[in-house]
Amino acid sequence: MQPQHPDRILRIKAVMALTGLTRSTLYRKMDAGTFPKNTRISARCVGWRESAVSEWLDSLKTQETSVSPRA
Repeated sequence: MQPQHPDRILRIKAVMALTGLTRSTLYRKMDAGTFPKNTRISARCVGWRESAVSEWLDSLKTQETSVSPRA
C-alpha cells in the first residue's frame, strides 16, 4: 500500500508554469468550466489543488491519444 501524500495548493505562477497557459487564459477557461476552479487560501490569496491541475493535464493527454490522425 502506498502512503497518501497531502494535496498541495499551487499558486498562480506554478499553475502557469505547469500548464503553459497565461493568467487570463486560466481565468477564461475557469469561467467556461474547462479548467478547475481555484480555492481561496486567505482574503487576498487563491490557489489550485495540485490533484485537480494534474487531472486536467491527464485529460488533455487522453484527448490527444483518442483523436485519430488524418490520412
